[in-house]
Amino acid sequence: MAAASAAGSAVVALNSAGISHRKFASVRQVALPVKLPGSINLQCRPMGSVSSSGIKAQVATVEQVSTEAAQKVEAPVVVVTGASRGIGKAVALALGRAGCKVLVNYARSSKEAEEVCKEIEASGGQALTFGGDVSKEADVESMIKTAIDAWGTIDVLINNAGITRDGLLMRMKMSQWQEVIDLNLTGVFLCTQAAAKIMMKKRKGRIINIASVVGLVGNVGQANYSAAKAGVIGLTKTVAKEYASRNITVNAVAPGFIASDMTAKLGADFEKKILEAIPLARYGQPEEVAGLVEFLALNSAAGYITGQVLTIDGGMVM
Repeated sequence: MAAASAAGSAVVALNSAGISHRKFASVRQVALPVKLPGSINLQCRPMGSVSSSGIKAQVATVEQVSTEAAQKVEAPVVVVTGASRGIGKAVALALGRAGCKVLVNYARSSKEAEEVCKEIEASGGQALTFGGDVSKEADVESMIKTAIDAWGTIDVLINNAGITRDGLLMRMKMSQWQEVIDLNLTGVFLCTQAAAKIMMKKRKGRIINIASVVGLVGNVGQANYSAAKAGVIGLTKTVAKEYASRNITVNAVAPGFIASDMTAKLGADFEKKILEAIPLARYGQPEEVAGLVEFLALNSAAGYITGQVLTIDGGMVM
């Protein structure tokens, strides 16, 4: 955000104090005394000698009030699912550094989640962890209640939790299919439904769903994952239409190949083929995805964006 000029800040401060810029201009034009007719005897006194101390006092008072008001503004409360590692961790840290109060959800990685909380608190934010499976309605309700009990509301929901159970369709077991659908799609449904109830009451909120480019173009060996992410995209657009009248924006971010523990284990030949399919010829970084999510979650300029799918994939599916 560009900083306002000193002059502009002064005018804003004076306006806030009940001193319009027109009144300010009239003060500058004071000329005393004036003797007419006869010999002209105009004695102009500079503004500083007329009202400098008074205006300085007014500005100081306004600045103090503005500072106190800013301190009273509550930091946004954010719930990030699957936030103990990868993209979820990067998102939680970015929002924490931005001053948010962040609930760090995890399923199994409690130690990693606690470390994320410590990093957020070290950067000046507030955080707490919640262990729970977002594919289970009871866990989701408990997670939302935890955030409400701690901070009173929910302003932003980041649906990031997800798993993969890859395999060719002809060999895919029902359990592989159902686990991915339950967590990656049903989990988004449950969390969105629960958080939106809070957002609707105050007629304000932002929801960002982490989808994937495979939800747009498919991928061999990921029928379950592709179907779930395509479902997330369809869910995003529908929920955006349903909640737009309540000033709740809903968008999806669709990452491509992002550097992770999984990509680090890929063989050189397979990695070469992947990079050849990416115009920017590199993996994305979790922090780059987090930057996009932070914009959608917090920036006022994102207030008119809803129902969209924003790909961040180095140009892979353009």
